[in-house]
Amino acid sequence: MSTPHAARDIDTSRPHSARMYDYYLGGKDHFAVDKQAAETVAEAYPGIFTCARENRAFMHRATRVLATEYGIRQWLDIGTGIPTEPNLHQVAQSVVPEARVVYADNDPLVLKYAERLMRSTPQGRTTYIEADVNDPASLADAPELTEVLDLSKPVALSLNALMHFVTDAQGPYEIVGRLMDMLPSGSALALSHCTPDFDPETWEKVTAIYTGAGTPVQFRSHDAVARFFDGLDLLEPGVTVGHRWRPDITPEFSHAEVSLWTGVGIKP
Repeated sequence: MSTPHAARDIDTSRPHSARMYDYYLGGKDHFAVDKQAAETVAEAYPGIFTCARENRAFMHRATRVLATEYGIRQWLDIGTGIPTEPNLHQVAQSVVPEARVVYADNDPLVLKYAERLMRSTPQGRTTYIEADVNDPASLADAPELTEVLDLSKPVALSLNALMHFVTDAQGPYEIVGRLMDMLPSGSALALSHCTPDFDPETWEKVTAIYTGAGTPVQFRSHDAVARFFDGLDLLEPGVTVGHRWRPDITPEFSHAEVSLWTGVGIKP
């Protein structure tokens, strides 16, 4: 088990996307400034709470499917966010106790709570790396990566609600391509991404709120999200709305309430 470095100072003067997401999920790791910004988003898009919950539910289902049907035993979760139980390793290790999970985030706030992410089963392993998705080399060069993961065997790359924080100017497709290039055949990409497709006017407002708070975002269309899976074998039902990706029960939500494209692809 690796121990993260001491967290840098946390800025509580401005709203923070991870703390806002914690608020959407009903968590307690946020401040008044985050609650205010999150409620401003909710005024524009009341479905944000449902969207956040369904994003987590997709991660749980995708993790279980990859473990049970595709033999995945290793995960690399980037853009981890504030821990919310069950975390990815808890889902994976409930299916395969020997599962190994590396979490990565560049956020000092997440670093503060990283201990929660490293309570592994005795058979498995977890660790946390401070690294930036915009700099895949910082991740590839981290010694903790290969201490926990065997990169000669399949790894699931988990990018949940992350890539809409990477604008086109930052080269999002190239970033995902470089990350997948690190992983061998049989590896997987599990990705979720907010979309304006079902209510463009509302999502323009949401974009303005995040950007105004100092967090640039770029919500993408179905075709733009599908492009992340170029070269991969998409699992059924393809790139679809979050609550429609292999649901445990028949979903009752509308697309507008869950404005989230999701998909899982396997590297040939």
